Amino acid sequence: MPITNPDACPMPAWLPRELGQAAAVYAAAGIPVFPCAPGQKHPLTAHGFRDATTDPAQVGTWWERHPDANIGIPTGTVIDVLDVDVHATGTGYPILRTLQREGLIGGWGQAVRSPSGGLHLYYPTDPDQARGSWSRGRAHVDFRSTGGYIIAPPSTITTTRGDRRYETIAHGRHPRPVDADAIRELLTPQPEWTLHPAGSAALRERPVEELADWVAALPEGNRNAGLFWAACRLAEAGLPEPDTHTILEPAATAAGLEPREIAATIRSAHRATRVADVPDDPGVQTVRSLSGVGR
Repeated sequence: MPITNPDACPMPAWLPRELGQAAAVYAAAGIPVFPCAPGQKHPLTAHGFRDATTDPAQVGTWWERHPDANIGIPTGTVIDVLDVDVHATGTGYPILRTLQREGLIGGWGQAVRSPSGGLHLYYPTDPDQARGSWSRGRAHVDFRSTGGYIIAPPSTITTTRGDRRYETIAHGRHPRPVDADAIRELLTPQPEWTLHPAGSAALRERPVEELADWVAALPEGNRNAGLFWAACRLAEAGLPEPDTHTILEPAATAAGLEPREIAATIRSAHRATRVADVPDDPGVQTVRSLSGVGR
C-alpha cells in the first residue's frame, strides 16, 4: 500500500510483543518489513531490505521459519529516521538539543529508544522528495532514507549486558517530513574563512587553495555536502560553473566522489546560488588566474 500523504505517519499505535505478530501488524499498516538475525541487525534474506514486503503470506512464512527474527523496515519509502547515537566515544544528544533550538526536528511521528540508549525519530517520507541516507559520525547523528533500513520495535539486540529492546516511547501529534538537507548542512563542518563576493574584493590565492584542500580532505558522509558548500562559495564569488568544476573536481575526486556525482553537485550549487556568469568581472579573472584556469 503506497503512502501518498506526506503529512501522515502510518506507524501502528500499538504492537504485540511477539515479533511475528508485530511484523504482521506493520505489514497490515502498509509498512514493508523483512527479517533480520535474532538479536542482531544483519538481514536474513538474500537481498536484505530490497526483499521487504507487505504481503501477509510472505511475512508469515518468514517469521514461521525464524520466529525470533528482528524486524527490519526499509527507509525512504514510507518512513525516514533521524538516528541519534550513543557510543563510548560520545553522544548525539547535545546536537539534538541544537537541532531542536533551530526548529529542525519538529514533526516526528514516532520516537523510539534504541538498545544503546540512543533515539530514533520517525518521519513520514515525502513521496515527491527522494533523499539519500547520510552520516555525521563526529556529531553522532545519522539520517536513514533511500538505501537504508532500521531495526524496529519490539526487536532486541544482544549485548554484553543481555538483550536490549527497541522501545516506542512517544507518538507525535502532527507528523510531517523532516528537512534532512538543512540538518546535514548544519552538521557539516565548514572552513572558518569565507570567500569575498566578486566586485567587493579580489579573491586571494590562499583561500582558493585552502578551499580545494578542504574538499579533498572531506571524510565519507560529509563529502557531497562539503563539495556543495564549496561550490556555492565559488558561485557566490561570480565564478562560472565550468571554472568551479575545474577547481574543485580534482579535490572531490581525491575525496572519493564519482565524476557524475561531482558534476551534479556543482551544477546544483550554481542553480541554488543563482549567480550569473560574468566572465569580465575582475573577481572571476582573479580566481581563474590563481587557479590556472585558462592557462
